[in-house]
Amino acid sequence: MKTNSKKWLKRLGIFLGTLIMIVVGYVVYVFSSYYRLEDKQKLTITGKSTEKAKIKKSYRITSGNIGFGAYSDDYSFFMDGGKESRARSKDAVIENVSSYAKAVAQLNPDFMLFQEVDIDGTRSYHVDERKPLLSQTLSTDNTSRNYTFAQNYDSPYLFYPILEPHGKNKSGMLTISNMEITESIRRSLPIEDGFMKLLDLDRCYNVNRIPTENGKELVLYNLHLSAYTSDPSTADNQLRMLFEDMKKEYDAGNYIVAGGDFNKDLLGNSAEIFGHKELEDNWAKPISKELIPDFMQLIAPFDEKNPVPSCRNADQPYSESDFVVTVDGFLVSDNVTVEDALVLDTGFKWSDHNPVYMDFVLE
Repeated sequence: MKTNSKKWLKRLGIFLGTLIMIVVGYVVYVFSSYYRLEDKQKLTITGKSTEKAKIKKSYRITSGNIGFGAYSDDYSFFMDGGKESRARSKDAVIENVSSYAKAVAQLNPDFMLFQEVDIDGTRSYHVDERKPLLSQTLSTDNTSRNYTFAQNYDSPYLFYPILEPHGKNKSGMLTISNMEITESIRRSLPIEDGFMKLLDLDRCYNVNRIPTENGKELVLYNLHLSAYTSDPSTADNQLRMLFEDMKKEYDAGNYIVAGGDFNKDLLGNSAEIFGHKELEDNWAKPISKELIPDFMQLIAPFDEKNPVPSCRNADQPYSESDFVVTVDGFLVSDNVTVEDALVLDTGFKWSDHNPVYMDFVLE
């Protein structure tokens, strides 16, 4: 009996020792593999448009987070309290992204901003999602367009959930313009340190320069701010950096238009507006409006007669009784007049975000 007990204890010790080594090795791998992309990275501009932006002409811009092609209306995501960690299939990814892009293209926009665009991800079956986005938006008419892509992150392999790991994912933001883009750069935003940086990953915004007919520039920003933060100051620091950058452009006499996923309640009271209960642990806090400088205006897309949210909570498949919020919107400088800003109601069929759009004029 004593011999058998010793053998059992030895085997248990070997098993536990091996398990500890695997866990420690994985933690070392994750932290050693993590890196941040360089700030002020110059991006490749593709396309043939040489058109300059005109003054006193109405333009339309759209913005949409495509949710890496996974979020059909019956999808729930593990990081939001749901069950799934990957898209259902490669075909589902292509269908969701293509349908989303087609809906956006039907708005006939002059500028299109997309966030959470995977180019090589376990969670999205290694589909380069730029291809279905571009095939739907560049083939709608004979308009020449320019486009740029800013990589957000290239994450280490996340071995969770255990039965279907989220995996290794490379993702970013795609900007498409009917006008000529003369320069495009990626700016690295402040993020949290320690373990939280592995959850929120790298964050950035993309700055695109578009010449105007009066010799100034339309500076077009595509942004995707942090969602999973434990320190509220991170989000404020991101806004501070963004507005400091915008101040330089405004002082130079340029026009500023920004759009994207703010991961903030842009309406300030979305639960009340859309008639839903506030979440106990609401991740979408109101944006700190005191940080917005006098020369900038926050534009939250909204129709009082027919209010439509831009984002659903993804803790379960979508139903009309779920918590919804508007986190997608725009910022403009005071030399830009906004004519309208609305949310396109897609019923969250292809993403957990509805596209938003805005009509504006350069003064």
